[in-house]
Amino acid sequence: MLFNLKNISVLFYAVLFLLLGSVFFPILAHALDPDEIVVVANRQAQDGVKLARFYMEQRKIPKENLLLLQTAFKEEIPRHFYEDEIADPIREFVKDKPEITCLVLFYGLPLRIGWHLLAIEDPGGKQVHLNARQRDPVASVDSELSLVRVENPPVLDWLENPYFIEFQKQKTKYEKGQVLMVARLDGPDPATVKRIILDSLAVEKKGLTGTAYFDARWQKPEGDSVLSGYALYDNAIHAAAKVTEKVLPVVLNEEEALFQQGEAPDAALYCGWYSLAKYQDAFEWQQGSVAYHIASAECTTLKKEGSQVWCKRLLEEGVAATIGPVGEPYVQAFPFPQVFFGLLLDGDFSLVEAYYLSLPFISWKMVLIGDPLYQPFRQRGVLP
Repeated sequence: MLFNLKNISVLFYAVLFLLLGSVFFPILAHALDPDEIVVVANRQAQDGVKLARFYMEQRKIPKENLLLLQTAFKEEIPRHFYEDEIADPIREFVKDKPEITCLVLFYGLPLRIGWHLLAIEDPGGKQVHLNARQRDPVASVDSELSLVRVENPPVLDWLENPYFIEFQKQKTKYEKGQVLMVARLDGPDPATVKRIILDSLAVEKKGLTGTAYFDARWQKPEGDSVLSGYALYDNAIHAAAKVTEKVLPVVLNEEEALFQQGEAPDAALYCGWYSLAKYQDAFEWQQGSVAYHIASAECTTLKKEGSQVWCKRLLEEGVAATIGPVGEPYVQAFPFPQVFFGLLLDGDFSLVEAYYLSLPFISWKMVLIGDPLYQPFRQRGVLP
């Protein structure tokens, strides 16, 4: 288990109290502003550059907040190229710009830092290996960039996210001002990315409607038991359903079998598990829908033809925002669904803010795909 809160039920009920009572003001000082965003694109992917400029026009992001990099148009990149071609230029660009709080990575930028061992010889003739993480070499480009403001950040496995609601009660290695929020506007093809941008803008004007589907595997445990691992996240799905029913119709599945084809019409929100890299075609997605599946490899690719990983397939089927890992993250690394969806439903929080407030770890494997400024329930205001 990656972390052990002294009493995990405290997190559940404290968060439920906040969400059901709409008491959000202590969590975040202010909402994300377009001026705080740096848009990052790859010169080697001109479709991505065009999409970046289109997005900036739509969201009124200052033109000077565009950064064009020169790196490979591939989904995976060796760590030494990531440092030289992505991290270093971004670090230089945001230096002396404390107002920048968020990065948006565009179609054409690498997704995953892979296992490519680079060996050099030190002055004594001894071979030295670079690129070694403490235990696991694979990371998402996005999650590592959260620490791009930090000079020589530790190349470890995972670090506590200071934005995460539970960790705001304690001292973490890095403070919020050192950590950037990172989202990605990406997908199987440029048309999908443009559709995400336009859908997000359209739904903000009218509000997201439809049904929320939550796919737990077991019935909710009784009492205030201390939970961990799979039981913890299964209970979190139950808690997300409880929060969401204040705003949308909810269908909660408590059986091991997932929703089957045709069982989830008018889907606006979804969280469930566990079908590894095998999308379940049970949904008819509403415009602007937000969905993620808790499994170990659902964002290993967004472009590989024939892949059935959930992130790629959700985007192909019409979802506007999703979350997934580029490798095995362990279940405790996923955003807590009752926090993530509860903050979205509140109406005052953007997609990227809801994500970072619900995400336990950075410098790890998770990826958020969607417009970081997207507020699907902005028209609703706070929960009734």
